[in-house]
Amino acid sequence: MRKYLLIAIALLAVLSCGQENRDAATAVSFDDVLATRRSIRDFDSSKEVTEAQVREILTAAQDAPSWTNSQPSRYYVAISPDKADAVRELIGERNKQSTAGAPVFIVSTYARGLSGFSRGEKFNEIGDGWGAYDNGLSNSYLVMKARAMGLDTLIMGMRDSDALRVLLGIPENETVMAVIALGHRASDPVKPTRKPLDEIAKFF
Repeated sequence: MRKYLLIAIALLAVLSCGQENRDAATAVSFDDVLATRRSIRDFDSSKEVTEAQVREILTAAQDAPSWTNSQPSRYYVAISPDKADAVRELIGERNKQSTAGAPVFIVSTYARGLSGFSRGEKFNEIGDGWGAYDNGLSNSYLVMKARAMGLDTLIMGMRDSDALRVLLGIPENETVMAVIALGHRASDPVKPTRKPLDEIAKFF
């Protein structure tokens, strides 16, 4: 009996080691995420995105820094076909065409009066503008996590915020920021050139 138990333990160890090697082989480095993330305008309509995947992405977005950990960002996920189609109608004709194959739309907002404030007092000259900054940080985590999971995004600023507010029940104390299409790329876009570093950064 002891002999069989030792054999079983040895087999489990081998299987576990094999799984670790497979995980290591499929792991994506952060540099790979940065290098391959693109604004996708050609989504594969045959591939789905699950609610579990969206929850994992938004959980990662919650790890983004915010003013005094106020976490002002809010997300409204249109994942059912009817709601996704309804959101698609509110982002302009050009964006509508670019996201024809995207199965999910995420509307990001931020709650005003939190970021840039403390106990209701404004502590930053930007005021609620810091909420937009924090929302941008959260959205950055969102799109990077999506890419690490093999998914793709398009962040859009052209949208009918009033109609989105009605459609998704967004409270009046939240400012609607971006609409983010989420799905799988159907083709690989060319990476646009970036400005020379010394054109955007100064060292003192």
